[in-house]
Amino acid sequence: MTGQAVSFDVDTLVREAEAQTGFDDFGALPYREGLEVLAATYDRHVADPAGRSRCRERLLTLLATRLRCENAFRTIPAVADQEIPAPIFVTGLPRSGTSALLNLLATAPENRGLLQWEIHFPDPWPGSNAGEEDPRYRPLAEALERARDSDFAKMHFIDADTPEECVLLHAFAFSGVQLGFEIMLEPYRSWLLGQDLTPLYAYQKKQLQLLNWRNPGQQWMLKAPAHMWGIDAIMTVFPDARFIWCHRNPQAVVPSINSMNRQVMKMYAGDCSHLDRAAIGRSVMEWYARSLECGLASRSRLPGELFVDCSQRELVEEPMAVVERVYHAFDLDLSDASRSALQGHIEANPKGKHGQHEYDLASFGLTGEMIDDRFDFYTRNPRWPISD
Repeated sequence: MTGQAVSFDVDTLVREAEAQTGFDDFGALPYREGLEVLAATYDRHVADPAGRSRCRERLLTLLATRLRCENAFRTIPAVADQEIPAPIFVTGLPRSGTSALLNLLATAPENRGLLQWEIHFPDPWPGSNAGEEDPRYRPLAEALERARDSDFAKMHFIDADTPEECVLLHAFAFSGVQLGFEIMLEPYRSWLLGQDLTPLYAYQKKQLQLLNWRNPGQQWMLKAPAHMWGIDAIMTVFPDARFIWCHRNPQAVVPSINSMNRQVMKMYAGDCSHLDRAAIGRSVMEWYARSLECGLASRSRLPGELFVDCSQRELVEEPMAVVERVYHAFDLDLSDASRSALQGHIEANPKGKHGQHEYDLASFGLTGEMIDDRFDFYTRNPRWPISD
């Protein structure tokens, strides 16, 4: 849409997706309301012309992928037969070690993480069979390789085969946390807080079944801080689910996630200097405080044996001890082959391998006292193994 104003008209986006794919069935899960709210959020807050184009293209890609996935659900009967037994969900505040732990656990041959390339392309390539390499994989891998020196990579390293947050699949339902910065902006933020997450996790299960048909796994390991909002929904959809909860001092978490949020916003929305950085910084803090409150409340109603806790410090200093505790608590078999793979990953990935990022708390409109006050309900509870 170069040379003209970028429009977020939803009817036009839907027609373009249908024309691009040749399909018009978006499935039973409602999507239109979420799409309209998300489009309105981009339209209101994204002023940079290139950023508007990227956000519009993102919506179009989500719509087209949703259509292709629905076609796969209809035309591949074996997908519905796939089982996702006793998945393990890694959660906790962002920047608390959730990614590091998932990356570690996923190296064991029996474990199956949701990989970065699969989030980009959950829909099977036309005419492909289970287990065949997707022709879209290598171009994506090369593109991510070229981006490894970016500021974002210092905060959150990714390549095509890196396990990624499974809630990114929720984007195809036009709900959930999206890329992370949308939940800090109205009207999407308020709309999402009013949604029932159970249908969203039911949709995620269908996506996992599709991915499991393509590349079967034994033990699914799924990760996202956003799961703190969805524990009740997870237990409804996956009644045999288990959880690993990572802990870290909010004084370290809040500025770090603000820094990442700013980088993601810049990558997609472009110049956001017109937005109130301090207001967004406080919004980020409040979002994650509320998610933690929600998650801990849900957890209090469930049996304690469904959860394993670890601190970010323990994960850095004694990662194998964390792994052993997880395997023991959930009655998993830690074979010699798995132990060797896990230890190899630990030795090859010291903390800070991909660089360090720096941030200034004041630039987000926050003070240490504000963080202490808001997370007092968490940090004062001796039950939680909170580390810096």
